[in-house]
Amino acid sequence: MAQIELLLPKMGESVAEATVIKWLKKPGDMISEDEAVLEIATDKVDSEVPSPVSGRLISQLYKEEEVVQVGDVIALIETAAAAATPAGGDTVGENAPAVEPVEPGIPLEDIFPGMDMLSQAQPEPGKRETTAAAPATVSGRFYSPLVKSIAAEEGISPEELEKITGSGSEGRLTKEDLLGYVKNRKPGAETAGPGALNEASKAEEPAPAPSKEAEALKTGVNKPSAGSQQPPPATGNIEIIEMDRMRRLISDHMVMSKQTSPHVTSFVEADVTNIVKWRDRVKNSFEKREGQKITFTPIFIEAVAKAIRDMPMINVSVDGTKIIRKRDINIGMATALPSGNLIVPVIRNADFLSLVGLTKTVNDLANRARNNKLQPDEVKDGTFTITNVGTFGNVMGTPIINQPQVAILAIGVIKKKPAVIETPDGDMIAIRHMTYLSLSYDHRVVDGALGGSFLRRIADYLEGWNAGREF
Repeated sequence: MAQIELLLPKMGESVAEATVIKWLKKPGDMISEDEAVLEIATDKVDSEVPSPVSGRLISQLYKEEEVVQVGDVIALIETAAAAATPAGGDTVGENAPAVEPVEPGIPLEDIFPGMDMLSQAQPEPGKRETTAAAPATVSGRFYSPLVKSIAAEEGISPEELEKITGSGSEGRLTKEDLLGYVKNRKPGAETAGPGALNEASKAEEPAPAPSKEAEALKTGVNKPSAGSQQPPPATGNIEIIEMDRMRRLISDHMVMSKQTSPHVTSFVEADVTNIVKWRDRVKNSFEKREGQKITFTPIFIEAVAKAIRDMPMINVSVDGTKIIRKRDINIGMATALPSGNLIVPVIRNADFLSLVGLTKTVNDLANRARNNKLQPDEVKDGTFTITNVGTFGNVMGTPIINQPQVAILAIGVIKKKPAVIETPDGDMIAIRHMTYLSLSYDHRVVDGALGGSFLRRIADYLEGWNAGREF
């Protein structure tokens, strides 16, 4: 038997630590190769850590809600080692890592009933001669799924991979090591690592251009489509900043949304003077009684939830030619993080919450979002999203739909403006608190009549606010 250390992988250039959210496997559970062992959370994105091998989880070295540094050992996995040599000198377990053996005395059948896993680890008869001579078989060096994927795309054999010097922990080969090797690689070149190739490339010009796949992985963006124009190389007095993992995910999500939905945006201007005066009147007593500050956000969410109840076809998603209508009204609110990234916590069943309940939920989710304390379920299953661009002094915006939803509302800054007021005695000009509302919607399923009417209905609820209302 052998013991494998499961390390917290690197998750972006700017990510140095992660929080253990949930263990998906318990000590004693069997794990397949690439099967998720636990869930972790970084600045905003939750992800899973897979097992590099098949085996049994021995121990969890961190508890849920504890913070782990990148590269730390987070679990121990017991697996079958290449400890036996059958007749003919073949090596069992061509990818078995070179690690310390566990203490003897545990019957193999207790860990691997029927010896199934050990039999699966044996190489196929037709491959024995090749794999026995391969350096990867001899050293048992571990490669991450990303490294193996890059090597496969670039046609790098296991023998060639073994010769590349790694800069990671205990000589582990990192993505950067492999990309550096690919960038300077020459056909048939024999080298001990990227450093040797770098020296060789200085002596012989020009160096071969890196592949498109390597450049795409290096920059963290999608592979360019056929025929797309490549940007010119960056020169001059510049700074190149690598996107962190969250920003790459946001980027991919926004591009996908624009490619999926034909966006249309409608605008209305709403008079929210009654709301501003009401909040000024009750905010101190509200905070004293509830221990919470009341903002404009829960008021807008209440109006949106009412409008969705009136026009439920805005609360849908699209699956091919099918329209899926959602019975729950789950309102997501876009929240800016200190890192500059964005997250959208979700207020579930917003139409069933009172204004006090909405206020407490909004404040709680916003505070925990900014402190990276949200749980995975709290950013899932939203059916409609609002974003407050007025927070940054913006008059209006044209937001991108948060897929798979079909509409998103942007709220502009509330400003005092002169406005025409109609009265029984005639029109007059008065100073009013005004804001712009903009709704982006998916024109595949939301036409202008529905989108415009829905937006107007939200404005009507805001303008009809009862200034004498109690909270």
